[in-house]
Amino acid sequence: MNQATPANTQADPYERRAADCDVMLLLEGTFPYVSGGVSSWVNQIIRGFPEIRFGLCFIGSRQQDYGAPKYPLPDNVVHLERHYIHEHLAAPNVVRSRGDAKAFERMDELHAKFRSYGRAGEASHEELAALLGELTPLMADGGKLDQDAFLFSKKAWDYLADQYRTFCTDPSFVDYFWTVRIMHLPIWTLARVARNMIPAKCYHTISTGYAGFLGSLMKMQTGRPLILSEHGIYTKERKIDLFQSEWIRDNRNVFEKDASQIPYFRDLWIRFFEALGRLCYQASNNIVALYETNRLRQVTDGAPAERTMNIPNGIDLPRLSKLRAQRPEKIPPVLCLLCLLGRVVPIKDVKTFIRAMRTVVNQYPEAEAWIAGPEDEDKAYAEECHAIADGLGLTDKVKFLGFQKIDELMPKLGLVVLSSISEALPLVLLEGFAAGVPAVATDVGSCRQLIFGLSDEDKALGAAGDVVGIAEPQALANAAVKLLADPERWHAAQAAGIARVERYYTQDMMFGAYRGLYQSALARGGAEPAGGTALRCPVKH
Repeated sequence: MNQATPANTQADPYERRAADCDVMLLLEGTFPYVSGGVSSWVNQIIRGFPEIRFGLCFIGSRQQDYGAPKYPLPDNVVHLERHYIHEHLAAPNVVRSRGDAKAFERMDELHAKFRSYGRAGEASHEELAALLGELTPLMADGGKLDQDAFLFSKKAWDYLADQYRTFCTDPSFVDYFWTVRIMHLPIWTLARVARNMIPAKCYHTISTGYAGFLGSLMKMQTGRPLILSEHGIYTKERKIDLFQSEWIRDNRNVFEKDASQIPYFRDLWIRFFEALGRLCYQASNNIVALYETNRLRQVTDGAPAERTMNIPNGIDLPRLSKLRAQRPEKIPPVLCLLCLLGRVVPIKDVKTFIRAMRTVVNQYPEAEAWIAGPEDEDKAYAEECHAIADGLGLTDKVKFLGFQKIDELMPKLGLVVLSSISEALPLVLLEGFAAGVPAVATDVGSCRQLIFGLSDEDKALGAAGDVVGIAEPQALANAAVKLLADPERWHAAQAAGIARVERYYTQDMMFGAYRGLYQSALARGGAEPAGGTALRCPVKH
């Protein structure tokens, strides 16, 4: 197997081009341009398999939304390509274009199958895949359903007008027109990406959504294996985003609105991402969840149960366990008692964490909170968080540290706190446990499992902290103070966290499970990876 060219021999360490690769990672809005738990996991996986030649296909919104890469590329990344699916399009030259009637009839048939996709007795995945495979070549530049034909032809206008009259319950045709265009334009971009992608022996998408749709196209186009790993359930997270979004309009007047009905455009976006998710589930050979609740959610959302499995995140135990020796004998003093690790974005609910600190400081005056996470992803939200801290008189108590290195931060902490409204299996809790730091977290994702245990044997290890409800600053504060003010309870939580992570969540366990998946996929895709390590079954926990 050919090895990648080392990064230090290239003029631009992020300019990687190869004729082919072993595993093509399909990455939507994550590594290497966005920091966070998923990106850290991608970095971990790539470095954990140096014998595999990885290609990266980064899918972003607009190029201007991303700054410099947040992670150096490992040497075994042989290829990196970047695509932006919401870039502003320059208007083409005005030409008369009627559009191909038969092609639009087939597209209408495809939309009809998507509407009934997954319902009993309606469109099957095989029917949908066959029709999508038939239409994809027509979407190529110059084809009867190319991007210009869909956006600018007379037939496209007639088609949109007919769809609006038939299905739309919102009175604004203008909003319908632009919503459909914005929603569909990435599909043409991804079809173009699929046609031009370098050969890979298998594909690995880290979400459903747009990356998952690209994975489905590659599976249909090449027949090569597709692996899906979901850290959070993409459709669930998009629903949260869509329900909070202010850019989605509801133009109905007070007499037209029904409180029991979701506004049309919000419902349209939800159904769109649900259909993409189901398509990816059906196309995937292996579907990985981080924990059992999410696996069951995948099955409910259309994943074939026999292809699903749980592979928990794993942490570098030898490296992180060394940090325990750097901790003081007593619980760390004031400056490092509470810490929120993550991006300063709404889904992390940083505001609840700050509000909780008002109560914590009232009961425990020497306490101080550190918010360790980048603020550039949602600058307006970050500014609101600063304003809340100032308004509550916590300017000297709540510290915004920006991005921090875990190894430098963990020995100084008394607690890791997660106040998120949505999580999967957060690495930061596991890293905290390994470094000897208990946690308080909201009852989302697998946080309850991580803190209290899953099986009877796991639960017998004890509680590694506490769990509270979402958006409950008083409960969050009380749980934190109970741990910090009771050294005996704190040390018991520390011991439980260490024991749990050592028994169930090591990096070696995770690598063993993915080694089996990769070896099987690469063998079916035409080659076995170098190294010769025997297959191992996925971790069941």
